Amino acid sequence: MLAKYWKKIGMLILIIACVFNVMSKLVHKLSLNKEMLYSAEYMLEQQDENQTQEENQTN
Repeated sequence: MLAKYWKKIGMLILIIACVFNVMSKLVHKLSLNKEMLYSAEYMLEQQDENQTQEENQTN
């Protein structure tokens, strides 16, 4: 019986895995506001690092 239905069983397992993957990403997703704050903080840190590297190179 397994040999007859292996493609359907495989597709069912694949669909279930995809659904769980999408649901876990939706549940653990950051809000847009937090995402923008984290991005802004990261960019400021990178600018500060670049400025200190430039200052060290000129000295």
